[in-house]
Amino acid sequence: MILELINGPEDIKKLTGKELDILRQEIRDFLIGKISRTGGHLASNLGVVELTMAIYLVFDLPKDKIIWDVGHQSYTHKILSGRKGEFDDLRQYGGMSGFPKRKESPCDAFDTGHSSTSISAGLGLAQARDVSGQDHFVVSVIGDGALTGGMAYEALNNAARMKKNFIIILNDNNMSISENVGGMSRYLNGIRTGDGYLDLKKYVTNILSRIPVIGDELIDKISRTKNGIKQLLIPGMLFENMGITYLGPVDGHDVKALARALKEAKKLDHAVLVHVITKKGKGYEPAEKNPSRFHGVEPFDVLTGESKKEKKNPSYTDVFSKTICQLAEKDPKITAVTAAMPDGTGLKRFSRLYPERFFDVGIAEEHAVTSAAGMAAGGLKPVVAVYSSFLQRGFDQILHDVCIQNLPVVFAVDRAGLVGSDGETHQGIFDLSFLSAIPNMSIFAPKNLWELKAGLEFAVSFGGPFAIRYPRGEAYRGLKEFNAPVEYGRGEMLYEEKDIALLAVGSMVSTGEHVREKLKSEGWSCTLANGRFVKPFDEELVDRLAKNHWLIVTMEENVLQGGYGLMVTRYIHEHYPHVKVMNIAIPDGYVEHGNVSLLRKGLGIDSDSVIWRMKKEYLDTERQNMEWKTINTEEKKA
Repeated sequence: MILELINGPEDIKKLTGKELDILRQEIRDFLIGKISRTGGHLASNLGVVELTMAIYLVFDLPKDKIIWDVGHQSYTHKILSGRKGEFDDLRQYGGMSGFPKRKESPCDAFDTGHSSTSISAGLGLAQARDVSGQDHFVVSVIGDGALTGGMAYEALNNAARMKKNFIIILNDNNMSISENVGGMSRYLNGIRTGDGYLDLKKYVTNILSRIPVIGDELIDKISRTKNGIKQLLIPGMLFENMGITYLGPVDGHDVKALARALKEAKKLDHAVLVHVITKKGKGYEPAEKNPSRFHGVEPFDVLTGESKKEKKNPSYTDVFSKTICQLAEKDPKITAVTAAMPDGTGLKRFSRLYPERFFDVGIAEEHAVTSAAGMAAGGLKPVVAVYSSFLQRGFDQILHDVCIQNLPVVFAVDRAGLVGSDGETHQGIFDLSFLSAIPNMSIFAPKNLWELKAGLEFAVSFGGPFAIRYPRGEAYRGLKEFNAPVEYGRGEMLYEEKDIALLAVGSMVSTGEHVREKLKSEGWSCTLANGRFVKPFDEELVDRLAKNHWLIVTMEENVLQGGYGLMVTRYIHEHYPHVKVMNIAIPDGYVEHGNVSLLRKGLGIDSDSVIWRMKKEYLDTERQNMEWKTINTEEKKA
């Protein structure tokens, strides 16, 4: 196998043309085989095999810096940089990340996970190179979808000011290649970037600039004439007019053509964009036919493409999808907004049923939030469905455009809490903290699928900013017998006893249920309450708990800082200083990739860890005191 010869970034340069053809097929077979067992991002990686090979043939890693936008398409990059032996543990706890990580390899120049960031990061690396007097190339790879993000345009605007080489590769996997345009483009690119052309251009400009009075005018007229011809012949004039040289389009599955274009790009002394046309899922028929489904996959059968994971119960996303459609049927003012995630957020069905009320804004979370604010100001009831991790990008818009005006925008915050294999950039563990900090924002966290449905019904009729956050995966079906109507700012008493009280929100209510069962089996009296509302939290419920319990344990799947637990703790300390409080939350830090169950255990928020901590900090001492009291009482009687 040719792939066995690849153990570092320079090894691909030793291969012949025939060996390169074999290698690209071996890489695809390797990726399909490994991802079918571990899960991961498949379609996007199959689409950039040749592009990554060309990058490694033309550039010298790790000296040259490659930044992958989002980063989920970096698997071939990891293989070519010498990490193919780590794919058995891809995205597993303690194993290799599915995204670029600087701590993993010197070939990973920048950590990425969110979209539309690579040009900004690359521009900064190029500026650091120039200020430091270094001599290497910086390449930012960005997808056509990521160009809908405003940050990419901010970066392009500044990239045009570069006075030294900076290369942007536009990986366009949503278009087919035209042979005529491709042939003419290759011809024009060869002329425009050839040494003779560039030298002549500089020579003519210098000569004309010396002519008194009319020299500058001649340069301007020639330049405008040249640009007019480009407008007719070259498809990348958007970038050309910004001051960024455009090369392409190039067949993204032709290694030789790609390498040739990248070599031409290296010759320029300013920013250049190489437009590459690729096919998502290339080389694996199920992924080619349905690239969206094979974007991020669970383990699957290679022959059929079918998932190996049996789906028994609906997910929280499924419940949201069904409920929002039912509500929209009754209320024509309800609209739905997503940022390029109609499938992931469950809005695909809504888009089919109510196309005139569905808005996919592309990868542009900031615009999604503010456009929803505009809809609300215009009398509609917008629901913005978004992953918790991506909602971070719209923080200023939530504060400035929604909450200051107290507009009725509902945020359906999916993937809240730990999401698992995608790691630090995708864990939804900050939303309670950053949303709680904003005045006028209300936050609801349902304990099970029925409460999500009831909470969403309440949210669309609330009349102000409202976030309802729910986790990834199968919806919890327990505690069905507890279904108190949703009242604003009110929690729910589930099991009321005395001494110890568990006050949990969202996904942690089910964990609290397990903790209570185990404590009761050991003889402890234990109350379980469902906080429901994180903001405003139910002060009356806390008052009730403080009267009959010496220990209150708050439980949330969010970071401790700024979260639910600290808000409740402050209230208890101010009003009931004799009551002890323990906060169960995610420690201050970032959570790496891995199975959610393993992560919960490692973070100390699973039921066994909660009980262990309760015993260590309070219960063992309390039991010992109780035993001493019993002994003393018996001695006195004796």
